[in-house]
Amino acid sequence: MKKIITVVILFVALFQPLTIMAQDLLKSSDLSTLQVDNLSDSDVLKIKAQLQSNNMTIQQAEPMALAKGMSASEFAKLKTRIASTGNSSENNAAAADKKDSGRKQEEIVNAKNKDKVNPLVFGSELFDNPTLNFEPNLKLATPVNYVLGPGDELQVSVYGVQEFNASIPVSVEGKVAIQYVGEIAVSGISIEAATQKIRNAMARVYSTVSSGLSQVSVSLSRIRTIKVTIIGSAQPGNYSISSLATVYNALFLGGGPGVNGSYRNIELLRDNKVYRTIDIYHFLVNGDQSDNVGLKDNDVIRIPAYSQRVTVEGEVKRPGIFEMKKGETFADLLTFASGFNEFAYAASVNILQKTGKEFKVRDVKESEFNSYQPKSGDLIKVSKILNRFENRIKIEGAVFRPDFYSFTEGMHVSDLIAQAEGIKEDAYSQRGTIVRLQSDLTTEIVNFDVAKALAGEANEDILLKREDVVTIYSILDFREEYKITIDGEVRNPGTYDYYDNLTLNDLIVQVGGLTGSASKRVEVARMVTSEEIDENNPTKAELFAIEISPDNNEQAKNFELRPFDVVSIRKMAVYDKPEQVTVSGAVHYAGKYALVNKKSRVYEIIQRAGGLTSLADIEGVKIKRPIQAKQIEDLENVNVNLGKKDSIQNKLEIKLKEELKFATIPLDWKAILKNQNNAANVTLFEGDEIEVATYNEGVKVAGNVLLTSEIPYDKGRSFKYYLNAVGGVDAKGWKKKSYIIYPNGKAAVASSFLFFRSYPKVKPGSQIIVPEKPEVKKMSTGEWVGIGSVISSLALLIITAFK
Repeated sequence: MKKIITVVILFVALFQPLTIMAQDLLKSSDLSTLQVDNLSDSDVLKIKAQLQSNNMTIQQAEPMALAKGMSASEFAKLKTRIASTGNSSENNAAAADKKDSGRKQEEIVNAKNKDKVNPLVFGSELFDNPTLNFEPNLKLATPVNYVLGPGDELQVSVYGVQEFNASIPVSVEGKVAIQYVGEIAVSGISIEAATQKIRNAMARVYSTVSSGLSQVSVSLSRIRTIKVTIIGSAQPGNYSISSLATVYNALFLGGGPGVNGSYRNIELLRDNKVYRTIDIYHFLVNGDQSDNVGLKDNDVIRIPAYSQRVTVEGEVKRPGIFEMKKGETFADLLTFASGFNEFAYAASVNILQKTGKEFKVRDVKESEFNSYQPKSGDLIKVSKILNRFENRIKIEGAVFRPDFYSFTEGMHVSDLIAQAEGIKEDAYSQRGTIVRLQSDLTTEIVNFDVAKALAGEANEDILLKREDVVTIYSILDFREEYKITIDGEVRNPGTYDYYDNLTLNDLIVQVGGLTGSASKRVEVARMVTSEEIDENNPTKAELFAIEISPDNNEQAKNFELRPFDVVSIRKMAVYDKPEQVTVSGAVHYAGKYALVNKKSRVYEIIQRAGGLTSLADIEGVKIKRPIQAKQIEDLENVNVNLGKKDSIQNKLEIKLKEELKFATIPLDWKAILKNQNNAANVTLFEGDEIEVATYNEGVKVAGNVLLTSEIPYDKGRSFKYYLNAVGGVDAKGWKKKSYIIYPNGKAAVASSFLFFRSYPKVKPGSQIIVPEKPEVKKMSTGEWVGIGSVISSLALLIITAFK
C-alpha cells in the first residue's frame, strides 16, 4: 500500500509542474522540465492567450523562457506548436482574444426615422449611413490621456527577475487593490499617471523594480460603460456607451438631429454647464473632427431647434437645404453647396424671400456674394448660362479646317480663311457667302468674291461680326452626279459612277469582266439632248450597236462612253448548260441522267436506265416535279376577290411554300409501252424525278378509321371490304368522301348518283384514306324560331296576294 501511495505522489509531482507551466509560461520560475510534446492543444492555446494578454509575441518571450531554463530545441517546438495551433484555431483564438480584451459596448440599433418633411437637409445623410457610425476601435492601444474611473479593469504585470501578473478592476471608490502592495487611488487620473503611480507603489514591495531588473506594465484590459443623455435627436433618450465613445458616435446612436434639430449649434453639457458647442458642418465641409470630443459619464447632448434654414436649387454641385448661422454670407452658403457647377450663371443669383405678408424677389450680384446674408426661408435659384457665345464665328465648306473659331474685333474674311489654313483646290473662287445674325435676330446673307478677298481688295475682304457663318463653296457642289448602267452578261451588273474619258473597256474591267455566255453583240443606249422639241422626231434615245470579242475584255475598238449611257451585253443565242433528271426505284441503273435534247421523254430515260426490273410495279410509275418559285409568285399575284384577309388563298400559298416540295404526275406505263407518242410519255424538265414503285401486294388503310393497317390485296374485293377489315370508320370519319391513291400517284374519290354510291376500284399498292368530317355549327332554338317566323310571314303574304 505504501508503494502505491509513493508512486501516485511521484506521478503528481512530475506532471503538476508541467500543467502549471502550461497555464502560466511567464509566471513560472523554472522551465527546465517543460516537454512541449506532452502539451495538449488546449495547453498551447492557454500559453498563446497569456502572451496576448501581456501584449507579447512568442519572439519577445524567447529570452525570458531561455533564462528560466527552457532549452532552445524545446522553445523551437513550442513556437511551431503555437503557429500551427493558431492557424487551425484562428476563430477560437479570435474569440478568446475578444473575450480577454473585454472592450465592448452595448449594441444600440439605429433605426432612424428620416426627415420626410425636409429630406434634402444638408447633413441628414451622415446619420443614415451604417458604415459611418464613429464607433471607437476597442482593439487599439489605450490612449495615454484616457481618464480612469469605476468599472475599468487594469492588467498589471511585473516581468524580469521578479514576476507578477493580475487583472485588477477599479472599484466604485476609484481604487485598485494589488496583492502585497495595497490600494492605490486611480480614478480621475490618466492611464499614464496611473501607470507611474502603480510603478512607484510596487517598487516599494518589489526591490528589483526600483533597481531596473524588473519592469512594470499597466494596460487597460476592460473599459467601463458610461451613461449619456441625448435631447432633441431623432431618438432621444439615455444611452450606455463605451467610455472611449465621442460626441459623433453618440449622435449616430441617437439617429442624429430631429426634424427641426440644429446641425450647427449642438451643445455638450457637462456638470450642468455648456462644455462645447458642436458644429457638424465643420466635419461635413472640411473633414474637421475637432468638435468630435470624448464623452464622460452623465454628459448631456442637447440639440436645439434650428434658427434659420435656406434652400439652394439649380446649378450648384450640392443643392439642398442648409442651416445658416448669424453673420454668415452667401459666399459661406456657396461653400456648403460645394460651389457652382460648370453650367451655372455665376454673375447673379435669384432669391425668393418671404416677408411678413407676402413674397418678394431679389437679385444678388456677384459683387454682393461676400456681403449678402441669407434670411431664414430664402429660396435661392442658380440658373444656367445662356446657350450663346460672345466670341464665336464659323467657317465651312472648301477650306482645310472648317470649324468654329474665336472672333476678335477687326477680323476680316481673309483672316478667318487663313486661320482655317486656306481654301482647297476645288474651292469655287468667284463667290462666297456670309450668313449674318442681325440685331433683331433675323438673318441676312452677304456675298463676296473669294479670290479678290484673298488678294486684299477692301470691298470684298468684308469685316466680320460675331456669330457670322462663312461658306466657301466647292466646284464639285455644282456638278451633277453622273452615273452609267451596264446590264447583261457581265459578272457584276449594276449602276456605276461615270468618270471623264470612260470607255467600254474600262467599264467591263470595272464590273469584273464578261461571263462565258456573253455574245459579240453589245448595245449602248444614249440619251438625246436638245434645246428644242422636234415633234417629227419621236426618238427618245440614240442606239449604238457594237461587236466585241467575247473571250477578251480588251476590245480592239474601244468605244467612249457618255454620262447616263446604258450598256447591254447580250447572251449567246445557244448557251444552255446540260440539265439532269433523276431515276429512282425499281430500275436497273438508278441515278441522274442528262437530258440530251429539249424534248427528252420518260420512255427514253427509263430505257437509258436499263428499263424496269422484274420487281417493278407497272402501275406505280410517276414523276415528282419540283414546285418552281414562279408558280408560287403567280399564285400570289392572282386576285380571287376573296378579300385581303382571306384565309383560303393564304393557306394555299403556305402549303405550296412550306409543305409541298413537288407536284406528282401519274403515268400510264402500259399505254407508253404500246405507243411512245401517247400523251402519258411526257416531256421532262430539269429536276424531275422518275420514280418506279416496287410491286406491293398490300392495301394500306389510314385516316379516321379504327385501326390504321395494311390489308393483303384480294383480287375482286371491293372498297368497303378493306374499310371493314380495319374495323370501319370512327366517329369523326367521313366515309362518303373517302378516296384512294394509286401507286402511280393518281387519286380517285367515292361518288354518288341519287341513292346509289360507287367506290373506286382497289389495286395492289394503293392507299385508302378516310378524311375527318368538317365541324358544322348547329342552329340554336332561337335561330329555328326566326326561320319559322320568316316562313310564316311569307306564307301570309302569298295568301293575301291571291285573295
